[in-house]
Amino acid sequence: MEQFMTPDFWVAVGQIILIDIVLGGDNAVVIALACRQLPPAQRTKGILWGTAGAIVLRVILIFFALTLLAIPYLKLVGAALLVWIGVKLLAPDHEDGHGNIQGSDKLWSAVKTVIVADLVMSIDNVIAIAGAAESAGGDHKMPLVIFGLLVSIPIIVWGSQLVLKLMDRFPIIITVGGMLLGWIAGTMAVTDPAVTHLIAQTDTLKYAAGISGALLVLAIGKWVTRGRTPAPSA
Repeated sequence: MEQFMTPDFWVAVGQIILIDIVLGGDNAVVIALACRQLPPAQRTKGILWGTAGAIVLRVILIFFALTLLAIPYLKLVGAALLVWIGVKLLAPDHEDGHGNIQGSDKLWSAVKTVIVADLVMSIDNVIAIAGAAESAGGDHKMPLVIFGLLVSIPIIVWGSQLVLKLMDRFPIIITVGGMLLGWIAGTMAVTDPAVTHLIAQTDTLKYAAGISGALLVLAIGKWVTRGRTPAPSA
């Protein structure tokens, strides 16, 4: 029980919740689109069962991700993916793929749509949450993942509109989310098995790598955004 009272545990829980809030907006949209043609009396059931299935599937995926992260060089690959995801968060390309989500007037068909669509869209969440759980260390990674998901999923499903409005009003939330992914990427990279036997693992190294990753995502995101800004007409 003591391991659940450590600061690292609660920091990681906070990271998982923020990751899911920032990256989970699309998942909330998918749930709404998949259930939109259900009779009103069945929509709540569709949302609940679809969300439950998505949570179970995501926990399974994260379990395998945590196992794979023990293989040399895979943390480096995961770190690179997190940097890319963080940059996309700060400099979105505004492509909307939600038009491919087909609503259904059958409950279990809608639930299946939610689960399959969430599987396709969850790779960013899975990698980021696995990285956050890794940073907590110890033997409580899966309880940490499950607890973080259980807390954040209701926020996404029932508070998605509020979250989206807050992110529109306070863009700093997006920036913080992107930099958090960079922080996790940096701390993940230096703990790769291929790196740990080359570099002594210290708190200073961990913090320096995290700060470097956060600043890298911020710098690349701003650079990409500036490159997409059209030049003023003469």
